[in-house]
Amino acid sequence: MMDTLDAPWMHRADIADLTAALGKDNARFVGGAVRDTLLGFAVKDIDMATVLHPPEVIARLDAADIRNVPTGIEHGTITAVLPGGPVEITTLRHDVSTDGRRATVAFASDWREDAARRDFTINALYADPHSGEIFDYFGGTADLEKRHVRFIGDARQRIREDHLRILRYFRFQARFGSQPADEEAESACKELSATLKGLSRERVGMETMNLLGLPDPAPTVQRMAELGVLAVILPEADPEALRALIACEQAQGIAPDALRRLAALLPAQVSLAEQVAARFRLSGAQKKRLATAAAREDVPGDGRALAYRLGRDAALDRLLLSGADVAALQDWDIPAFPLKGGQIVARGVGAGPEVARTLRRIEDRWIAEGFPGESRVHALLDEELEGRDA
Repeated sequence: MMDTLDAPWMHRADIADLTAALGKDNARFVGGAVRDTLLGFAVKDIDMATVLHPPEVIARLDAADIRNVPTGIEHGTITAVLPGGPVEITTLRHDVSTDGRRATVAFASDWREDAARRDFTINALYADPHSGEIFDYFGGTADLEKRHVRFIGDARQRIREDHLRILRYFRFQARFGSQPADEEAESACKELSATLKGLSRERVGMETMNLLGLPDPAPTVQRMAELGVLAVILPEADPEALRALIACEQAQGIAPDALRRLAALLPAQVSLAEQVAARFRLSGAQKKRLATAAAREDVPGDGRALAYRLGRDAALDRLLLSGADVAALQDWDIPAFPLKGGQIVARGVGAGPEVARTLRRIEDRWIAEGFPGESRVHALLDEELEGRDA
Protein backbone atom coordinates (compact mmCIF):
# COMPACT_ATOMS: atom_id res chain seq x y z
CA MET A 1 0.00 0.00 0.00
CA MET A 2 1.34 3.44 -0.94
CA ASP A 3 2.61 5.92 1.65
CA THR A 4 1.65 8.83 -0.58
CA LEU A 5 -1.26 9.48 -2.89
CA ASP A 6 -0.79 10.32 -6.55
CA ALA A 7 -3.49 10.17 -9.19
CA PRO A 8 -4.40 12.13 -12.34
CA TRP A 9 -7.44 13.71 -10.72
CA MET A 10 -5.19 15.33 -8.11
CA HIS A 11 -3.34 17.24 -10.84
CA ARG A 12 -6.36 18.76 -12.54
CA ALA A 13 -6.06 22.51 -13.01
CA ASP A 14 -9.35 23.18 -11.26
CA ILE A 15 -8.29 21.08 -8.27
CA ALA A 16 -5.00 22.95 -8.13
CA ASP A 17 -6.88 26.25 -8.14
CA LEU A 18 -9.11 25.02 -5.33
CA THR A 19 -6.30 23.81 -3.08
CA ALA A 20 -4.37 27.03 -3.70
CA ALA A 21 -7.44 29.07 -2.70
CA LEU A 22 -7.85 27.12 0.55
CA GLY A 23 -4.17 27.52 1.40
CA LYS A 24 -1.35 25.16 2.24
CA ASP A 25 -1.92 22.91 5.27
CA ASN A 26 -5.55 24.03 5.57
CA ALA A 27 -7.25 21.21 3.70
CA ARG A 28 -6.83 17.53 2.86
CA PHE A 29 -8.56 15.05 0.60
CA VAL A 30 -10.55 12.57 2.66
CA GLY A 31 -12.70 9.46 2.43
CA GLY A 32 -13.70 7.70 -0.75
CA ALA A 33 -11.37 9.56 -3.11
CA VAL A 34 -8.37 8.53 -1.05
CA ARG A 35 -9.62 4.99 -0.45
CA ASP A 36 -10.53 4.30 -4.08
CA THR A 37 -7.29 5.76 -5.42
CA LEU A 38 -5.30 3.49 -3.12
CA LEU A 39 -7.31 0.53 -4.44
CA GLY A 40 -6.80 1.55 -8.05
CA PHE A 41 -10.48 2.28 -8.58
CA ALA A 42 -11.95 5.17 -10.53
CA VAL A 43 -12.79 8.13 -8.30
CA LYS A 44 -16.35 9.42 -8.63
CA ASP A 45 -16.65 11.92 -5.80
CA ILE A 46 -14.00 14.13 -4.24
CA ASP A 47 -14.34 15.33 -0.65
CA MET A 48 -12.05 17.57 1.34
CA ALA A 49 -11.77 18.32 5.04
CA THR A 50 -10.51 21.67 6.26
CA VAL A 51 -9.61 23.50 9.44
CA LEU A 52 -11.24 26.60 7.99
CA HIS A 53 -14.74 27.51 9.11
CA PRO A 54 -17.47 27.85 6.45
CA PRO A 55 -17.44 31.68 6.19
CA GLU A 56 -13.69 31.60 5.59
CA VAL A 57 -14.06 28.82 2.99
CA ILE A 58 -16.69 30.87 1.16
CA ALA A 59 -14.56 34.03 1.32
CA ARG A 60 -11.51 32.27 -0.08
CA LEU A 61 -13.46 30.61 -2.88
CA ASP A 62 -15.17 33.88 -3.79
CA ALA A 63 -11.79 35.62 -3.88
CA ALA A 64 -10.52 32.96 -6.28
CA ASP A 65 -13.66 33.23 -8.46
CA ILE A 66 -14.60 29.65 -7.65
CA ARG A 67 -18.36 29.18 -7.64
CA ASN A 68 -19.60 27.67 -4.40
CA VAL A 69 -22.88 26.56 -2.84
CA PRO A 70 -23.62 26.18 0.91
CA THR A 71 -25.08 22.69 0.46
CA GLY A 72 -24.74 21.68 4.11
CA ILE A 73 -23.56 24.76 5.88
CA GLU A 74 -25.24 23.78 9.16
CA HIS A 75 -22.83 20.85 9.24
CA GLY A 76 -19.93 22.82 7.83
CA THR A 77 -20.13 21.72 4.18
CA ILE A 78 -19.56 24.01 1.21
CA THR A 79 -19.58 22.63 -2.33
CA ALA A 80 -17.08 24.06 -4.78
CA VAL A 81 -18.55 23.83 -8.28
CA LEU A 82 -15.59 23.05 -10.53
CA PRO A 83 -15.40 22.35 -14.28
CA GLY A 84 -14.33 18.78 -13.56
CA GLY A 85 -17.11 18.15 -11.04
CA PRO A 86 -18.17 19.31 -7.57
CA VAL A 87 -15.94 19.01 -4.52
CA GLU A 88 -17.47 19.02 -1.04
CA ILE A 89 -15.40 20.86 1.54
CA THR A 90 -16.32 20.22 5.17
CA THR A 91 -14.90 21.83 8.28
CA LEU A 92 -13.37 19.44 10.81
CA ARG A 93 -16.02 18.35 13.30
CA HIS A 94 -16.70 16.46 16.45
CA ASP A 95 -20.06 15.18 17.67
CA VAL A 96 -21.76 17.03 20.47
CA SER A 97 -24.75 14.70 20.63
CA THR A 98 -26.29 11.96 18.51
CA ASP A 99 -29.50 9.95 18.64
CA GLY A 100 -28.80 7.42 15.93
CA ARG A 101 -30.69 9.40 13.31
CA ARG A 102 -29.04 12.81 13.34
CA ALA A 103 -26.07 14.43 15.01
CA THR A 104 -25.37 17.80 16.54
CA VAL A 105 -21.81 18.73 15.67
CA ALA A 106 -19.28 21.38 16.61
CA PHE A 107 -16.35 22.52 14.54
CA ALA A 108 -12.94 21.23 15.51
CA SER A 109 -9.31 21.89 14.65
CA ASP A 110 -7.79 18.47 15.29
CA TRP A 111 -7.52 16.07 12.35
CA ARG A 112 -7.54 12.97 14.50
CA GLU A 113 -10.68 14.14 16.30
CA ASP A 114 -12.38 14.54 12.93
CA ALA A 115 -11.23 11.06 11.89
CA ALA A 116 -12.51 9.52 15.13
CA ARG A 117 -16.13 10.47 14.35
CA ARG A 118 -16.11 8.68 10.98
CA ASP A 119 -17.50 5.18 10.45
CA PHE A 120 -14.82 2.81 9.14
CA THR A 121 -11.04 2.88 9.25
CA ILE A 122 -10.83 2.69 5.44
CA ASN A 123 -12.94 5.87 5.19
CA ALA A 124 -10.82 7.85 7.66
CA LEU A 125 -7.82 8.33 5.39
CA TYR A 126 -6.62 11.83 4.55
CA ALA A 127 -4.14 13.01 1.94
CA ASP A 128 -2.26 16.27 1.61
CA PRO A 129 -3.23 17.80 -1.75
CA HIS A 130 0.27 19.20 -2.30
CA SER A 131 2.62 16.44 -1.14
CA GLY A 132 0.25 13.48 -1.38
CA GLU A 133 1.22 12.43 2.17
CA ILE A 134 -1.36 10.06 3.65
CA PHE A 135 -2.58 10.56 7.20
CA ASP A 136 -3.93 7.38 8.76
CA TYR A 137 -4.99 7.58 12.40
CA PHE A 138 -6.70 4.21 12.89
CA GLY A 139 -4.95 1.64 10.71
CA GLY A 140 -7.06 2.20 7.63
CA THR A 141 -4.30 1.54 5.10
CA ALA A 142 -3.51 -1.84 6.66
CA ASP A 143 -7.22 -2.71 6.70
CA LEU A 144 -7.52 -1.63 3.09
CA GLU A 145 -4.65 -3.86 2.09
CA LYS A 146 -6.37 -6.82 3.76
CA ARG A 147 -9.81 -5.74 2.52
CA HIS A 148 -10.90 -5.68 6.15
CA VAL A 149 -13.97 -3.51 6.85
CA ARG A 150 -13.75 -2.42 10.47
CA PHE A 151 -15.48 0.23 12.55
CA ILE A 152 -13.34 2.89 14.15
CA GLY A 153 -13.06 2.17 17.86
CA ASP A 154 -16.13 0.65 19.51
CA ALA A 155 -18.42 -0.73 16.79
CA ARG A 156 -21.51 -0.45 18.98
CA GLN A 157 -20.79 3.17 19.78
CA ARG A 158 -20.34 4.00 16.08
CA ILE A 159 -23.71 2.38 15.32
CA ARG A 160 -25.46 4.14 18.19
CA GLU A 161 -24.24 7.42 16.70
CA ASP A 162 -25.85 6.60 13.36
CA HIS A 163 -27.98 3.49 12.97
CA LEU A 164 -27.63 3.58 9.18
CA ARG A 165 -24.03 2.51 9.66
CA ILE A 166 -25.33 -1.05 9.99
CA LEU A 167 -26.39 -1.02 6.35
CA ARG A 168 -23.32 0.94 5.32
CA TYR A 169 -21.19 -1.75 6.93
CA PHE A 170 -22.78 -4.45 4.79
CA ARG A 171 -22.52 -2.33 1.65
CA PHE A 172 -18.82 -1.75 2.23
CA GLN A 173 -18.35 -5.42 3.09
CA ALA A 174 -20.00 -6.38 -0.20
CA ARG A 175 -17.88 -3.91 -2.15
CA PHE A 176 -14.49 -4.17 -0.48
CA GLY A 177 -14.57 -6.83 2.21
CA SER A 178 -12.76 -10.13 2.40
CA GLN A 179 -13.65 -13.19 4.43
CA PRO A 180 -13.82 -13.85 7.27
CA ALA A 181 -15.60 -10.62 8.08
CA ASP A 182 -14.89 -8.56 11.18
CA GLU A 183 -16.42 -10.42 14.13
CA GLU A 184 -16.98 -7.34 16.27
CA ALA A 185 -18.70 -5.51 13.41
CA GLU A 186 -21.04 -8.41 12.69
CA SER A 187 -21.82 -8.91 16.36
CA ALA A 188 -22.64 -5.22 16.80
CA CYS A 189 -24.82 -5.15 13.69
CA LYS A 190 -26.73 -8.19 14.88
CA GLU A 191 -27.20 -6.84 18.41
CA LEU A 192 -28.37 -3.39 17.27
CA SER A 193 -30.28 -4.38 14.12
CA ALA A 194 -33.62 -3.35 15.65
CA THR A 195 -32.41 0.27 15.72
CA LEU A 196 -32.89 0.39 11.95
CA LYS A 197 -36.62 0.64 12.58
CA GLY A 198 -36.12 4.16 13.87
CA LEU A 199 -34.63 5.45 10.61
CA SER A 200 -36.55 7.08 7.79
CA ARG A 201 -37.74 4.60 5.21
CA GLU A 202 -36.14 6.66 2.48
CA ARG A 203 -32.66 6.38 4.02
CA VAL A 204 -33.05 2.64 4.51
CA GLY A 205 -34.36 2.20 0.98
CA MET A 206 -31.55 4.23 -0.55
CA GLU A 207 -28.84 2.33 1.30
CA THR A 208 -30.45 -1.02 0.45
CA MET A 209 -30.62 -0.12 -3.23
CA ASN A 210 -26.98 0.98 -3.17
CA LEU A 211 -26.06 -2.43 -1.78
CA LEU A 212 -28.14 -4.31 -4.35
CA GLY A 213 -26.54 -2.38 -7.20
CA LEU A 214 -23.06 -3.76 -6.45
CA PRO A 215 -21.60 -6.50 -8.70
CA ASP A 216 -22.46 -9.42 -6.40
CA PRO A 217 -24.15 -8.59 -3.09
CA ALA A 218 -25.72 -12.06 -2.72
CA PRO A 219 -23.25 -13.48 -0.15
CA THR A 220 -23.56 -10.32 1.94
CA VAL A 221 -27.35 -10.32 1.76
CA GLN A 222 -27.31 -13.96 2.85
CA ARG A 223 -25.15 -13.02 5.82
CA MET A 224 -27.54 -10.19 6.69
CA ALA A 225 -30.31 -12.77 6.77
CA GLU A 226 -28.31 -15.07 9.02
CA LEU A 227 -27.61 -12.23 11.45
CA GLY A 228 -31.25 -11.11 11.55
CA VAL A 229 -30.57 -7.74 9.92
CA LEU A 230 -32.43 -8.45 6.69
CA ALA A 231 -35.59 -9.39 8.58
CA VAL A 232 -35.72 -5.88 10.06
CA ILE A 233 -35.64 -4.02 6.75
CA LEU A 234 -37.10 -6.58 4.35
CA PRO A 235 -38.71 -9.52 6.15
CA GLU A 236 -40.17 -10.84 2.89
CA ALA A 237 -36.73 -11.35 1.31
CA ASP A 238 -35.49 -14.62 -0.18
CA PRO A 239 -31.66 -14.43 -0.51
CA GLU A 240 -31.49 -17.61 -2.56
CA ALA A 241 -33.62 -16.08 -5.31
CA LEU A 242 -31.22 -13.15 -5.44
CA ARG A 243 -28.29 -15.51 -5.82
CA ALA A 244 -30.02 -17.26 -8.74
CA LEU A 245 -30.77 -13.97 -10.50
CA ILE A 246 -27.20 -12.70 -10.17
CA ALA A 247 -25.86 -15.98 -11.55
CA CYS A 248 -28.20 -15.58 -14.54
CA GLU A 249 -27.13 -11.95 -15.06
CA GLN A 250 -23.45 -12.82 -14.92
CA ALA A 251 -23.80 -15.81 -17.25
CA GLN A 252 -25.38 -13.57 -19.90
CA GLY A 253 -23.24 -10.48 -19.36
CA ILE A 254 -26.08 -8.33 -18.03
CA ALA A 255 -25.11 -5.34 -15.89
CA PRO A 256 -26.27 -5.19 -12.25
CA ASP A 257 -29.64 -3.57 -11.66
CA ALA A 258 -30.71 -2.80 -8.10
CA LEU A 259 -34.44 -2.71 -8.81
CA ARG A 260 -34.37 -6.10 -10.56
CA ARG A 261 -32.43 -7.54 -7.61
CA LEU A 262 -35.03 -6.13 -5.23
CA ALA A 263 -37.73 -7.84 -7.32
CA ALA A 264 -35.81 -11.12 -7.01
CA LEU A 265 -35.78 -10.85 -3.23
CA LEU A 266 -39.56 -10.48 -3.12
CA PRO A 267 -42.28 -13.06 -3.74
CA ALA A 268 -44.11 -12.63 -7.06
CA GLN A 269 -47.00 -10.68 -5.53
CA VAL A 270 -47.95 -7.34 -7.04
CA SER A 271 -49.54 -5.94 -3.88
CA LEU A 272 -46.45 -6.79 -1.85
CA ALA A 273 -44.16 -5.20 -4.45
CA GLU A 274 -46.23 -2.02 -4.24
CA GLN A 275 -46.00 -2.05 -0.43
CA VAL A 276 -42.22 -2.41 -0.52
CA ALA A 277 -41.94 0.36 -3.12
CA ALA A 278 -43.90 2.63 -0.80
CA ARG A 279 -41.82 1.50 2.19
CA PHE A 280 -38.58 2.37 0.41
CA ARG A 281 -40.03 5.59 -0.99
CA LEU A 282 -39.31 4.55 -4.56
CA SER A 283 -40.39 6.75 -7.46
CA GLY A 284 -43.59 6.16 -9.37
CA ALA A 285 -41.68 4.68 -12.30
CA GLN A 286 -39.74 2.35 -9.99
CA LYS A 287 -42.93 1.26 -8.26
CA LYS A 288 -44.55 0.44 -11.61
CA ARG A 289 -41.53 -1.55 -12.78
CA LEU A 290 -41.30 -3.48 -9.49
CA ALA A 291 -44.99 -4.34 -9.70
CA THR A 292 -44.60 -5.44 -13.33
CA ALA A 293 -41.75 -7.73 -12.33
CA ALA A 294 -43.90 -9.14 -9.53
CA ALA A 295 -46.63 -10.00 -12.04
CA ARG A 296 -44.27 -12.43 -13.77
CA GLU A 297 -45.40 -15.85 -14.93
CA ASP A 298 -43.37 -19.04 -14.74
CA VAL A 299 -42.84 -19.02 -18.52
CA PRO A 300 -42.20 -15.49 -19.79
CA GLY A 301 -42.77 -16.27 -23.48
CA ASP A 302 -41.13 -14.47 -26.40
CA GLY A 303 -38.70 -11.90 -25.09
CA ARG A 304 -39.24 -9.52 -27.99
CA ALA A 305 -43.00 -9.63 -27.52
CA LEU A 306 -42.50 -8.84 -23.84
CA ALA A 307 -40.20 -5.95 -24.66
CA TYR A 308 -42.72 -4.55 -27.16
CA ARG A 309 -45.61 -4.72 -24.72
CA LEU A 310 -43.81 -3.91 -21.44
CA GLY A 311 -40.62 -2.08 -22.42
CA ARG A 312 -37.05 -3.38 -22.54
CA ASP A 313 -36.26 -3.10 -18.82
CA ALA A 314 -39.45 -4.83 -17.74
CA ALA A 315 -38.90 -7.59 -20.29
CA LEU A 316 -35.34 -8.13 -19.11
CA ASP A 317 -36.65 -8.30 -15.56
CA ARG A 318 -39.23 -10.96 -16.43
CA LEU A 319 -36.78 -13.05 -18.45
CA LEU A 320 -33.87 -12.92 -16.03
CA LEU A 321 -36.04 -13.53 -12.98
CA SER A 322 -37.23 -16.74 -14.62
CA GLY A 323 -33.70 -17.74 -15.65
CA ALA A 324 -34.47 -17.35 -19.35
CA ASP A 325 -32.12 -16.38 -22.18
CA VAL A 326 -32.18 -12.70 -23.13
CA ALA A 327 -30.14 -13.02 -26.34
CA ALA A 328 -33.20 -12.11 -28.43
CA LEU A 329 -33.17 -8.63 -26.91
CA GLN A 330 -29.48 -7.98 -27.52
CA ASP A 331 -29.00 -5.32 -30.20
CA TRP A 332 -32.72 -5.39 -31.01
CA ASP A 333 -34.58 -2.11 -31.32
CA ILE A 334 -38.24 -2.19 -30.37
CA PRO A 335 -40.13 -1.42 -33.62
CA ALA A 336 -43.11 0.86 -34.06
CA PHE A 337 -46.30 -0.78 -35.28
CA PRO A 338 -46.51 0.32 -38.95
CA LEU A 339 -50.27 0.75 -39.13
CA LYS A 340 -52.54 3.59 -38.04
CA GLY A 341 -56.25 3.75 -37.45
CA GLY A 342 -56.67 6.21 -40.32
CA GLN A 343 -55.40 3.62 -42.77
CA ILE A 344 -58.15 1.24 -41.64
CA VAL A 345 -60.80 3.96 -41.95
CA ALA A 346 -59.52 4.67 -45.47
CA ARG A 347 -60.31 1.05 -46.31
CA GLY A 348 -63.98 1.57 -45.53
CA VAL A 349 -64.21 0.72 -41.82
CA GLY A 350 -66.32 3.31 -40.04
CA ALA A 351 -64.53 5.32 -37.38
CA GLY A 352 -65.20 3.98 -33.89
CA PRO A 353 -64.59 0.91 -31.71
CA GLU A 354 -64.32 -1.46 -34.68
CA VAL A 355 -61.22 0.38 -35.91
CA ALA A 356 -59.53 -0.11 -32.53
CA ARG A 357 -60.50 -3.80 -32.45
CA THR A 358 -59.19 -4.35 -35.98
CA LEU A 359 -55.97 -2.53 -35.18
CA ARG A 360 -55.49 -4.65 -32.06
CA ARG A 361 -56.11 -7.94 -33.90
CA ILE A 362 -53.60 -7.07 -36.61
CA GLU A 363 -51.05 -5.91 -34.05
CA ASP A 364 -51.42 -9.21 -32.15
CA ARG A 365 -50.80 -11.17 -35.35
CA TRP A 366 -47.85 -8.91 -36.24
CA ILE A 367 -46.27 -9.61 -32.85
CA ALA A 368 -46.95 -13.36 -33.09
CA GLU A 369 -45.26 -13.47 -36.51
CA GLY A 370 -42.12 -11.83 -35.14
CA PHE A 371 -42.64 -8.20 -36.22
CA PRO A 372 -42.59 -8.56 -40.05
CA GLY A 373 -42.23 -5.57 -42.37
CA GLU A 374 -44.84 -3.10 -43.55
CA SER A 375 -45.85 -5.13 -46.63
CA ARG A 376 -46.84 -8.05 -44.42
CA VAL A 377 -48.80 -5.74 -42.15
CA HIS A 378 -50.85 -4.55 -45.12
CA ALA A 379 -51.40 -8.15 -46.11
CA LEU A 380 -52.66 -8.84 -42.59
CA LEU A 381 -55.01 -5.88 -42.97
CA ASP A 382 -56.32 -7.34 -46.25
CA GLU A 383 -56.92 -10.67 -44.53
CA GLU A 384 -58.77 -9.02 -41.65
CA LEU A 385 -60.99 -6.98 -43.96
CA GLU A 386 -61.69 -9.98 -46.20
CA GLY A 387 -62.72 -11.99 -43.17
CA ARG A 388 -64.92 -9.13 -42.03
CA ASP A 389 -66.70 -8.97 -45.40
CA ALA A 390 -67.11 -12.72 -45.73
